[in-house]
Order: sequence, then C-alpha cells, then structure tokens
Amino acid sequence: MNGETQLGDFLKARRSHLRPEDVGVSTYGERRRVPGLRREELALLAGVSASYYTRLEQGQSPSASPEVLDALAGALRLDEPERRYLHDLARAGRQRPRGRRLPPERVTEENAQLLDVLGDTPAIVQGRCADVLAWNLLGHALFAGHLDPGSPDRPAERPNLARLVFLDPHTRDLYADWPTKARAVVGNLRLMAGRFPDDAALHALVGELSAKSGEFASMWADHRVKSHMFAAYDMRHPLVGPLTVVQQSLGLGRGISLVVATTPADSPSRAALALLAQVTAPAASAWTRSRVTTD
Repeated sequence: MNGETQLGDFLKARRSHLRPEDVGVSTYGERRRVPGLRREELALLAGVSASYYTRLEQGQSPSASPEVLDALAGALRLDEPERRYLHDLARAGRQRPRGRRLPPERVTEENAQLLDVLGDTPAIVQGRCADVLAWNLLGHALFAGHLDPGSPDRPAERPNLARLVFLDPHTRDLYADWPTKARAVVGNLRLMAGRFPDDAALHALVGELSAKSGEFASMWADHRVKSHMFAAYDMRHPLVGPLTVVQQSLGLGRGISLVVATTPADSPSRAALALLAQVTAPAASAWTRSRVTTD
C-alpha cells in the first residue's frame, strides 16, 4: 500500500464517482468516454493546473500542500472522514514506506473495567486491524458465539472481525443486509490504512482478504472511506432469532476502539438480548470459572 499509489488511486476513484451535473460542469450533450469527471475538469474546480493534478494522480508529485488537498477535497465533495483520509495518504506519500510491525496491541486495565461495567450490553474491543482484543460475555454471544470465548486472550488465536465478515459463513448469515456490514468493515480498514500506512499486519490482512474474497477485493478497489461511528443492523441470531441493534464505535486511541451494540428500552430486540444472556449463562459461567482458575 504505497502512499503515492494509494493517493492517486483514491483521487481517480473519487473523480470517477462524480457526475458533471453533480458539480455544475456543462457537457453540452457531448458523448463522454470516461466515467465521472475528467482530470482537467476536476483541476479547474480545485483551482490547480491540469498538469499538476495529473502528476498527483499518477503518484509523481507527493508534496501537495494542505491547502491544495483541501481544495481537491472540496471539488470532490469529500466528507470529513474522506478529507482526513486524503491528508493521511498525502502524508504517507511524503514518507518512505517501512512496512514495520507496530507494537503489540493490548487491553488496558481501564478498558477491561469498561467491558465489565457493560456486562448487560454486548461489547468488543477491536484493534486497528479489526482483531478482537477482548469482549464481554454478551458481546461474544451476540457476535461470535460459535467461537471459543477465550480466544481473544491468546494473541495468536484472536478472531478478526474483517475475516469473520468476509470468510465466515456464521457471521455472514448473522447480518440480514450483509453487503452494508461488509462495506462498513472495508471503510474502517481504509481509514486505518490511511492512519497507519506502514503497518505490516494491515498490509498482510488486506492482501489475504483480497486473495480469498472477490467481494472484498471489489469493495477495496472502490476506495469508499466511511467512518461508521453509528450504524443500525438487522441481525438473525441462531439462538434468539431476529433483532435490530445499533453498533456504536468509540475510539480508545491508537486505532483501538470499543464497539457496543445497543437496543431501545422495552423493545423486542432488548428482550432478545436478555434471552441471549439467559441461554448462554451456563457456558458463560464455565468460561468465567476457567479464567479465574487460569489466572
């Protein structure tokens, strides 16, 4: 994921999604051979020369100023997460890619206390590559009840939410609108790729998913960048049936986030979560006892 190449690919992809009529560009009924805006049209909207924009898109001019990037973001109608991503890519292009491994991610004592407090709310702590660093009992039961609840405690065996969404049949069936969930996962990985461009583990994950899932490869190539802080999902849980949850992501720093699933009070979905807690209680108690014994 070379920064210069990623910057050019992102600009080209976003340009191809803009129609001339969206930004007030007159076409005079002419037949167009390219989707979206032409390079010279976008350059005019951004107030830069066509030759300079072409060099940017071809990865030959990585030193774009923040002002130029903001002008391009405005011309491309980027939202705030996309604008930050554009700046991240430009910053990465000015640095020599190192492909280094970042320090191991861990759950702090404060994170663990937060999970404990959220005992009645499904919650997961996920890392920048979507690894599950920790989950509470109801979070495990809702999102991955078919997996060993103790797997996040063993770094080599940690579940990865991106792999689960794209490669695991159980997780795919869990979401009634799987494509929407899948695009959210890809959008989050795109944001992380912009923030941590030299993360070797993230490079490896993207490569693996691109090779194993044509759907992932297609969504990744689309260069959609979205910050899914809040999203409602209809789920089809194998133990308690259909329910709707709002998944909220709260940043904990360094790309680590807390994902919680909430439901309206006195709703059928809240009742389904309460039932899930009851039916999984024996297994949860056994897991708790084993952790105490191990510790």
